[in-house]
Amino acid sequence: MTVSASDSSSTVNESTPLLAEARNDPEDQESLVHEATPLPLFQLCIICFIRLMDPIAFTQIFPYINEFITFLHLTDDPSKTGFYSGLVESTFAVTQFLAIYQWSKLSNRIGRRPVILVGTLGVALSTIYLGLSSSLTELLLSRAIGGIFGGTVSVVQSVVGEITDASNHAAAFPIYGLVWPIGGITGPFIGGVLSNPADKYGPLFQNNIFSEHPYFLPCLVSGTIAICGVLIGYFCLKESLQKETKTGTEVSYNAVSDEPTLRELLNIPIIRALSASAFALNFIGTAWDVLFVLFCYTPIRNGGLSFSPSTIGYVLSSSGLISSALQIFLMPVILKRVEAAKIYNMAMSVLPVVFGGLPLLNIIARRGLVEETGDLEFVASVLMWTVLVFIVSLSKVGFLTYSLSLILTRTNTDSPAVLAVSNGVMSCAMSLARIIAPAVVSSAFALSEEYHLLGGYFWALVMVTICLTACLLGRNISRLSRSSLTHHKRKLSR
Repeated sequence: MTVSASDSSSTVNESTPLLAEARNDPEDQESLVHEATPLPLFQLCIICFIRLMDPIAFTQIFPYINEFITFLHLTDDPSKTGFYSGLVESTFAVTQFLAIYQWSKLSNRIGRRPVILVGTLGVALSTIYLGLSSSLTELLLSRAIGGIFGGTVSVVQSVVGEITDASNHAAAFPIYGLVWPIGGITGPFIGGVLSNPADKYGPLFQNNIFSEHPYFLPCLVSGTIAICGVLIGYFCLKESLQKETKTGTEVSYNAVSDEPTLRELLNIPIIRALSASAFALNFIGTAWDVLFVLFCYTPIRNGGLSFSPSTIGYVLSSSGLISSALQIFLMPVILKRVEAAKIYNMAMSVLPVVFGGLPLLNIIARRGLVEETGDLEFVASVLMWTVLVFIVSLSKVGFLTYSLSLILTRTNTDSPAVLAVSNGVMSCAMSLARIIAPAVVSSAFALSEEYHLLGGYFWALVMVTICLTACLLGRNISRLSRSSLTHHKRKLSR
């Protein structure tokens, strides 16, 4: 028995499970394998392309934001440049956090497709506006607008859940999980290669808008890609929100009335557990992005690896390839054999090892450092790179949990309206983590270095503790899923 679209709004409470028994019963899952629904690949590719706009818009500014701040003469003190760039970067995440849940609720009333198209268009125009900014106010306003319209990301996730079912989740969600890694590589590449083209590429970009606004070109290209996404979505994307009529036939979108309030939603234990775990996971993922680059760039004597920017870029690009390979080749195979909640817990359990292993790299580098040249001895270099490849690969195994969290949210929600607002809550939790994590982990790293706490590795202890807490939260998901299934079976036996 499952929560129906007609009665869920009145019965959502502490004891109401939102997962369909058929999706969790192993016997039913086995039967679904033999009756697999064909993957809607064309619609999935469209929604993935549209989703790509968010990471591109968010990350394309990273390579040049400090230069942009200097170009606008916002401060004469170079030490304050980081403050202004951080303010600009965080504005997007803050406004996105505030808008996500509202977009999710709106999509239950007017449909997924119009919300996604409006949101993508808003991201496109705000990104182009960013490149034409000539003051701090305009910079912040453009990023704020981009974040507001970027809040439609949760609606995109709902579409992936609605166009697939339990028989093809193992294929669909790993493909969708590739979007952020690809966008995270593409965005900085666009920003780095196309910024300040008048100086880089000569007469074609001189004495025109590109010399007057040297950071307009990467914004224009990013915005144009987003507009292409809008056009493709307008002509090809189908509405995924549907409602069953009394006769059981499926019809085009109608307003759904079974949407729980935020309070009702958070009263459901499995949703609370998924939200808390989503926050912890995204905090850890953001912390990894910040700490790994900081750790690699920091001198060996101060607790890092003394990597050059080009070496760091090489490592990050390689890690993106590892992530893509795991999503494409490993995850679909495992999902066909092992329950998603179990894989989630196993993947999460490697993250404490990842952060606990980073200090080992510095210890190896310190012991193998040749004082005269500043280089590493051959044996130490080989050992350090071997351990580094292992840790980076392990981190990508741990972060498979991003795709798994989407599967778990879809599996544990039975109604389209509940799916939308549940994705909204998860996305809010993730966005909040993206706001908080950089300040927390960078401060922990700075304090560890300045006061030599735990040999300069106090930041690693902080992250291992957070990862262990996240592991406990992940176990709650498995326990609550089993509890909900037991609840269903008891009701059926009465």
